[in-house]
Amino acid sequence: MLATRIRRWKSVALATAAVMAGLCAPALTATPAAATTTAYDSTYYKNAIGKTGTSLKSSLHTIISSQSKISYSAVWDALKVTDQDPNNTSNVLLLYSGVSRSKSLNGGDVGDWNREHTWAKSHGDFGEVTGPGTDLHHLRACDVQVNSIRGNLDFDNGGSTVTNGGGSTVDSDSFAPRAADRGDVARMILYMAVRYEGDDGFADLEPNEKVGNGSNPYMGKLSVLKAWNEADPPSAFEERRNQVIYDTYQHNRNPFIDHPEWVEAIW
Repeated sequence: MLATRIRRWKSVALATAAVMAGLCAPALTATPAAATTTAYDSTYYKNAIGKTGTSLKSSLHTIISSQSKISYSAVWDALKVTDQDPNNTSNVLLLYSGVSRSKSLNGGDVGDWNREHTWAKSHGDFGEVTGPGTDLHHLRACDVQVNSIRGNLDFDNGGSTVTNGGGSTVDSDSFAPRAADRGDVARMILYMAVRYEGDDGFADLEPNEKVGNGSNPYMGKLSVLKAWNEADPPSAFEERRNQVIYDTYQHNRNPFIDHPEWVEAIW
């Protein structure tokens, strides 16, 4: 079962003020993610609770680095489970476009879906190697053509509408997913930055404030990813996905799905 999630304001006064402000005028900025508790706080996350900054990041790295790994070929079948459309169990939901497509249409042709590395595999040059190249917490089912348009671009706002991209946009040096996937992307990218710290033979992956990072082990823009995390909180689909990866495949979790407020606590 999904971990019990209880969102709460840090104080009653803050909650009251937020409600009153909402009655007076529309919100102009995203509300900071409220403190969250989960059923895993006293077990899985017990060594991270109460920490902030580099101490929190270090603790989470230790926690989530304990994982099972799968091959790149095994990712195909795993995605058919993790990305299953809750309204049609014969289909997967595609990242960026939001399209529901038959699980059997996996491959490399137009009309197929393939395996999107949300943290572009060239950013740190880890390719499809077992480890970061096969980590299900950032691999998603994606339309072949939309995946090609995203390529290895960094993430930022702006650009022109992507054909059949569900509202995603692109320009010469960046890509923006449709609004419903922006928080998902932010939390996947920041998971990778905590999980891969350069101590296991792979590059030290980190977010930064640039686009056009190329083969460097960086992904931008951090400020935009933080804003996306706030504006698009974890959905039931995202939470289920996190649980399936934990229960069935890697046995580790994306902490930013369980605790989206930890993004601000670290960065």
